Amino acid sequence: MGKSKLDKKFYEKELERLQVELVKLQEWVKQEGLKVVVIFEGRDAAGKGGVIKRITEKLNPRICRISALPAPTEKEKTQWYFQRYVSHLPSAGEMVLFDRSWYNRAGVEKVMEFCTQEQYEEFLRSCPEFERMLQRSGIILLKYWFSVSDEEQEKRFLERINTPIKRWKFSPMDLESRNRWAEYSEAKDKMFAYTDTKQCPWWVVPSDDKKKARLNCISHLLEQIEYQDIAYPDIELPEINKDGYIRAPLEEQTFVPEKY
Repeated sequence: MGKSKLDKKFYEKELERLQVELVKLQEWVKQEGLKVVVIFEGRDAAGKGGVIKRITEKLNPRICRISALPAPTEKEKTQWYFQRYVSHLPSAGEMVLFDRSWYNRAGVEKVMEFCTQEQYEEFLRSCPEFERMLQRSGIILLKYWFSVSDEEQEKRFLERINTPIKRWKFSPMDLESRNRWAEYSEAKDKMFAYTDTKQCPWWVVPSDDKKKARLNCISHLLEQIEYQDIAYPDIELPEINKDGYIRAPLEEQTFVPEKY
């Protein structure tokens, strides 16, 4: 794999081209009533949020939405494990991007002992069948694992700690992920052993170079779903009809101060 950095102008131009294609995909999903689920997993600071942001940037949030669930409530802890995720699945004509997903049980819940060993083992057994059920129901399911090196992850953690607009991204879990690096690695390997299936494989995205990771992931996503360009009808804007309208005096309205 090449170590050369992408030229900024090339990256921006290629990202714009891919985002145009994403809009075409969105319109095809809407027209054809497709149901699309895309899962993004990986170590902390691996770049999942960055690619999700670029995918959704130009799309209609009513068609393409993000699901990033918080920690389960006490009530949700008593439910069938997949239950709260099922309610976020797409209806016809929708795409849902899971910023972390039911795979929390195979990663953070296992390593941090938020679940029992029995719950963990049951997840590994039932997850492949759950995903086959989703696919049999007509859902297009894609899974991406963002792989980041230890050195790059440390660099990104330090950037989060020392940059005011990124400080919110750093959490106590990030610290704990470093203390339990080996346990997370073992959990990931076991997760892949059970859930990297022929019917629903994990697609690994090397993400030390954020720009390359974004372009590679978006390009691959577009290749997984057959879509066509939607022809829009010609539209001619009519003249505004202001007949009978008298605008209220501007001095009666309260305006935001013009500081700029």
